[in-house]
Amino acid sequence: MSSRSPWSCVLWDLDGTIVDASEGILRRLRATMRHVGHPEVTRAELAHWIGPPLFDSFQAQLGMSPADAADTLVFYRALAAKEGYASGARLFPGVSELLHDTHAAGIPQAIASSKPETQVLALLEHFDLTPYFSAIVGATADERTLSSKSDVVAEALRRLGAAGASTDRAVLVGDRHHDVEGAADHGVPVIFVRWGFSWPHEADGAQAAVDDVAALRALLLPEPSDGA
Repeated sequence: MSSRSPWSCVLWDLDGTIVDASEGILRRLRATMRHVGHPEVTRAELAHWIGPPLFDSFQAQLGMSPADAADTLVFYRALAAKEGYASGARLFPGVSELLHDTHAAGIPQAIASSKPETQVLALLEHFDLTPYFSAIVGATADERTLSSKSDVVAEALRRLGAAGASTDRAVLVGDRHHDVEGAADHGVPVIFVRWGFSWPHEADGAQAAVDDVAALRALLLPEPSDGA
C-alpha cells in the first residue's frame, strides 16, 4: 500500500461518480415510458432512476409486478444495446486523472456498480479506464442474481482479494444512499461525492462528503507531511 493514502484499496461506483450517463439514460427511459404507457421521466426525476437497479425502480416507481418489470427491463436493455452503452456519456471533470494517479500510487482499485457488468466494461473501455482497475464488478444482466449494492461490494472485495489486494482498509466512493448502505453491510466507509444525482440527505452515514475532485483527491491521496 502507498504510504500516501490511508486506504488499502478504493472501490468506485460508476454512474454519477465517474461517468455522467444521464443523457442516454433519460433518452432510453423516456422511450421505455412511452412503450409501457407511462408519463415520460423528466430530468428532475433522474435521481429516482440513476443508481438503484432498474428492475427495482420499475417496481418502486411505477408499481410494476416483478414479471412486468423484467419485461420492461428487457426493452430498455435492447435500446441501450442498439444505440451503444456509451452513447451520450461523459466523464466528470478530473476523475480520470484521479483514477490514474491513484493507480500510479500503487493503490488497488475496483468498480462496484449496480449497472450491468457488460455495460460497465463497455463504458470503461470507451474511456480507456480499464487498466486502472484490479477488479470490475457490475450487476448480472437480469439485475436479480447480482444487483444489490451490498452484494456488488462483497463481490468487488472478493475479487480484489483474489487479485492479491489487501481489503482491510477499503473505502468506497459513491453518490447515492445505496452506496452508503451497501458498503456499511461490510464495514466499508464511504466518501460521498455531491456531483452525482443524489438528494441532499443521501450523504447521511458517509464518513465524508465532498463537492469536487480536489477535495476527494485530498482524502484518497493526501500529501505527505514535511519530513515524511
